[in-house]
Amino acid sequence: MQDNIQIKQLETADLIAQEVCERILELAKEAIEKRGQFKFVLAGGTTPEKVYRLLAKSDADWSKWFIYHGDERVLPIDHADRNSVMASNAFLNEVAIPKDQIFDMPTELGTEKSAELYRPIVQAALPFDLVLLGMGEDGHTASLFPTHVHDENDVVHCVYNSPKPPPERITISAKALSDTENLYFLITGANKRDALKQWRDGEHLPVATLNAHKNLLVFLDDAAAG
Repeated sequence: MQDNIQIKQLETADLIAQEVCERILELAKEAIEKRGQFKFVLAGGTTPEKVYRLLAKSDADWSKWFIYHGDERVLPIDHADRNSVMASNAFLNEVAIPKDQIFDMPTELGTEKSAELYRPIVQAALPFDLVLLGMGEDGHTASLFPTHVHDENDVVHCVYNSPKPPPERITISAKALSDTENLYFLITGANKRDALKQWRDGEHLPVATLNAHKNLLVFLDDAAAG
């Protein structure tokens, strides 16, 4: 595991969501005071969804928030399994972030086309203020999977043959996700223990390829920490 990682263990996923929500609001306030905007990359998954539901009930200067997605499945625009649909239902439809500051990945247009359209959006946004990520049982994060090989200098990758359905996705690259002031991993559930141990033991997993300019925090619940 990288030397600069801070690990924060809390009892449950709900407690993680509460703490992460409070930290996000604080980071947003700081970024807006310093730079006039807050650039935030969202993750899919159940624990991030808990965070989004808390953010939806919070007060913030939403007019200065800019929203991106770490990855997206190649599915129709209104498909329930899309990260953008989950984030909209839990959070984005409930707050006053201007619609032209929410950058969904247009995967309804297909893998190559959506990646092509999202690359300049990511390039223009870098560096991010905060990237939120989870980790799969195999150590994947966003849609960066073990054994998949990409051009590491690209900012957005096309993903084929995903080990989890659907097989086609697009994802922001490890290099671009690491171009952030703050990176938070939210890791919950006993099924993550093996991958977490491998990461701690220094195995080459996708999660281990990421970094941050300032703060790299891993939030674990008791079940994941074992």
